[in-house]
Amino acid sequence: MQVEQKQTIPTGIDAAKQLAAFTAVDEHILPHHKIIGIGSGSTVPFVVDRIVAQGKQLNQDRVFLPTGFQSKELIVNAGLRLGDIDQYPNLDVTIDGADEVDRNLNCIKGGGACQLREKVLAEAAETWIIVADYRKDSQTLGTTWKQGVPIEVAPFAYVRVLQHLHDMGSKTAVLRMAKAKAGPVVTDNGNFVIDAPFDNGRYQNPKELLMEIKMLTGVVEVGLFCNMVKAAYFGNADGSVTARLAKEPL
Repeated sequence: MQVEQKQTIPTGIDAAKQLAAFTAVDEHILPHHKIIGIGSGSTVPFVVDRIVAQGKQLNQDRVFLPTGFQSKELIVNAGLRLGDIDQYPNLDVTIDGADEVDRNLNCIKGGGACQLREKVLAEAAETWIIVADYRKDSQTLGTTWKQGVPIEVAPFAYVRVLQHLHDMGSKTAVLRMAKAKAGPVVTDNGNFVIDAPFDNGRYQNPKELLMEIKMLTGVVEVGLFCNMVKAAYFGNADGSVTARLAKEPL
């Protein structure tokens, strides 16, 4: 398959992100894949660049589903065909970023407040791939991502959810506030986001923590993604890419 080379050469962390994205696309966005999910985050623009470089002939029969406003704009601006999960509930592959990935390929996601749509597209895909730079690769969740677990909540329930999270041990759980406007961050779904840090012990079993938070009334979705990743690609500072594959078929 012929792939045109992108002319702009990024440096530093962006170069690592590009390496991860290009490698993942080359290995997992194959000619027979027609329904493709595009995730969120700073690595995803490189994913779209590489898909576009595969050529118009391959992409003319493909449909691309976004996880949020950012990825929707990337798809549209690249001239790719935009679709929605209502039309295409089953995807061939979704490629997304992550805030942190542990040794078992569990992830924290939601730094961009897209965790609900990200999880829907991840679960709908036959293959879910993560791309990131080396800073996101950890042995245990919470090692580098200190902001806590992103939790999307119904606005009228956020105070009660905060109380429950404090009781669960997340004493500094807080409603995420917007930076360019007064008031809280509002997701694409019209909900609020709580960031809930936990001590390292709670991250040893992220699936258990996920289920405990998810059971709280008012919680819409939790930014813990457990036992879902097929492969994760991390771009390194030395120009190499670390590929970590799921130990068992998902």
